[in-house]
Amino acid sequence: MPVITLPDGSRREYPKPVTVAEIAASIGAGLARAALAGRVNDKLVDTSFLVEQDATIAIITDKSPEGIEVIRHSTAHLLAQAVKELFPEAQVTIGPVIENGFYYDFAFKRGFTEEDLAKIEQRMQEIAKRDYPVTRTVMPRDEAVKFFRDMGEEYKAEIIASIPAGESISLYRQGEFIDLCRGPHVPSTGKLKAFKLMKVAGAYWRGDSRNEMLARIYGTAWTSKEALDAYLHQIEEAEKRDHRKIGRQLDLFHMQEEAPGMIFWHERGWRLYQTIVQYMSQLWREHGYREIRTPQLVDRSLWEKSGHWEKFHHDMFITESEKRLYAVKPMNCPCHIQVYNQGLKSYRDLPLRLAEFGSCHRNEQSGALHGLLRVRNFVQDDAHIFCTENQIQAEVSAFIDLLHRVYADFGFREVIYKLSTRPPDRIGSDESWDKAEHALEQALNAKGLRWDLQPGEGAFYGPKIEFSLKDSLGRVWQCGTIQVDFSMPGRLGATYIAEDGSKQVPVMLHRAILGSLERFIGILIEEHAGALPAWLAPVQAVILTITDDQHDYARKLEQTLSKQGWRVESDLRNEKIGFKIREHTLQRIPYLLVVGKKEAQEGTLAVRTRKGEDLGGMTPEAFHAMLTREAASRGVTILEEQKHRDG
Repeated sequence: MPVITLPDGSRREYPKPVTVAEIAASIGAGLARAALAGRVNDKLVDTSFLVEQDATIAIITDKSPEGIEVIRHSTAHLLAQAVKELFPEAQVTIGPVIENGFYYDFAFKRGFTEEDLAKIEQRMQEIAKRDYPVTRTVMPRDEAVKFFRDMGEEYKAEIIASIPAGESISLYRQGEFIDLCRGPHVPSTGKLKAFKLMKVAGAYWRGDSRNEMLARIYGTAWTSKEALDAYLHQIEEAEKRDHRKIGRQLDLFHMQEEAPGMIFWHERGWRLYQTIVQYMSQLWREHGYREIRTPQLVDRSLWEKSGHWEKFHHDMFITESEKRLYAVKPMNCPCHIQVYNQGLKSYRDLPLRLAEFGSCHRNEQSGALHGLLRVRNFVQDDAHIFCTENQIQAEVSAFIDLLHRVYADFGFREVIYKLSTRPPDRIGSDESWDKAEHALEQALNAKGLRWDLQPGEGAFYGPKIEFSLKDSLGRVWQCGTIQVDFSMPGRLGATYIAEDGSKQVPVMLHRAILGSLERFIGILIEEHAGALPAWLAPVQAVILTITDDQHDYARKLEQTLSKQGWRVESDLRNEKIGFKIREHTLQRIPYLLVVGKKEAQEGTLAVRTRKGEDLGGMTPEAFHAMLTREAASRGVTILEEQKHRDG
C-alpha cells in the first residue's frame, strides 16, 4: 500500500501499486488530461511508471518547468517517425533536446531540402493527430543491437553496442515507429501541438570530422501555439537585429577569411568603440583604478607558473624566437601581477586596482566563431584588485555598484546573478576555496540580490559571480564577472608587508564589467537594432542642406558643433531633402538638422529625429543644450523625459 506525498505536503494512500497516470486521475480529471510525465523522488518518469513503494510524487504538466523538455524530447521522436514514413531509406541516429528546441541527425545520402522540411512538418502534424500511445519497453542490450540491425538501423545498433554489456535498454514505441531513448516521453503523440522545423544542417557522426556527414534537422517545440508564435516572432526580430547585417549597413566593421575571428573596424565603428573605451576609462579613474598596458607576447615560463599553460595552452597562439616559446596572451592576469610586483608593497597600498583594455587572443574553433559575439582577438575591460582578506567584501560590493551604474547607462535594467563554485579540476586548498566562496556569497546577500548557484562552474583558480544581461528580446548575455583568487598571486611571487611586519600574499580579484568589448558592442547593436542612444552613436547629428546656398552656413554650423565635442557630419550633396532624410534615417542617425534659406538667414536649424519626429526650429545653442542633457542622461531622450512628465 504505497503512500504518496504530493508537492503541497498532502498524502494519499493507495491499496496497490499505482501508475503516475492513475495518481493524476485520482487527484482530478483535469490533471489527468494535462499530465505529461511525473517526478518520483526527484526522478523524471513516464506517466505509465508504476509506483510500488512510498514516494514523493509531482505530476509534470506543460505548466511545470520540466514539461517543456519532455515535450521537446518527444517532438524529436515525432520528427524521426515522420522522416522514416516519408524517407524509409534514411537511418536515425541521435535526437537530443537543445536550447529552445531539438534536433535529429539522419544518415541520408541525398540529404534534405527546404521543401522536404515542409513535407516532414506536415507529416508530423498528421502523426500527432493520430494520437498514438507512447509506450516504453525494456530489452537486453545484445537483443536490442540485433533488433535494430535487423531493421537496417546500423547507427542505432552501434550506439547500443557501445553501452556496457548486461545493461537493459529502454525503447519507446509510437505506432510503427520505435526508438532507443532513456525517456521520459509524453503519454501520446496528441500532446504535441506546437512545433516547427527550422533548418537543415550537416553534422559529422559522433562529432568527428573523420566520420560520415549526416543530415541534421533542427526544430523548436513549445507548450502552446501562442508560445511558439512568440518565439518565432523573437527569432524574426533577432534576424532583423543581427549585428553582422547592421554592421555592414551602418559601415561599422567587417570580417574576412584572411583574419578569421578578428575585426576590421571602420571609422564609424571605431568611433563607437572609442566612445565606450573613454567612458570606461573615466569611470576607472573616478573609482581609484590605475590604467596600465602590458605586453602581447609573454614567455611560456610565466604561463607555466600561473597555471594557464597546463589548462589552456591548446587555446593559445604560440610563436618562437631565439629558441624561446612565447604565447600571445589569452588573458591579462599574470601580466598584471608582474606590474604589482614592481616595488615593495605595504598593507597601506591595498587595495591596489590595476586596469587595462587588454587585447587577448584565443584559438577558438573556426566553427564556433560568430561575428562580434565569438572572436579570436578581443579586448577586455579587465582589472585586478589586490587586497587583503578583510577587504574582499567591500571591494566586491563596490564593484557591484559600479557594474549596476554601467549597465544602466547602456540601457540594461535587468541583471541576472550566478555564483559559480569550485570545479573538480582546480588549484588551491579547500580552505582558501571555502573563504573565497563565502566572501562572494556574503557580498551578494548583503546587497539583497537574488542569485542562482552553479556548482562546479568556477574558474580553476577561484569561484566567481557571473553577471548576465537580459535584452529587449528576452535573450540572456553573460558579460560581467568577479572572481576571488587566493592562489595565483602566491604562485607568481606577489606579497605585501602586513601591519605586524610579516610578509603576506594578497588576494587577487579578477573583474570585468563589459567582458569583451567586441562582444558587448555586438550585444548593444542588437539590443538597439543599430539605433544607438545619442551619447553612443558614431554620428550624433547630420546637417542636411536644401540647396547649395546653405553650404557655407552648414560648414560653419558643423565646425561649431564639432568644437563643442559632438560627432557631426554634413550632407551637402545636390539631392532632394526627402532623399537625404530617408537615407540618414536608415543610417540610424539620432538627429537630422535641416537648414534651408530661412534657417541660414536666422542662424537656426530645423531638428528632426530618426523616428520622424519634428522638434521644430532651434538655435545651435539650444540644440547643444538639448544634446548635452541627453548625453548626460545616457540614453533617456528629451522626448521620453517630456512624455514621462506629461504622462
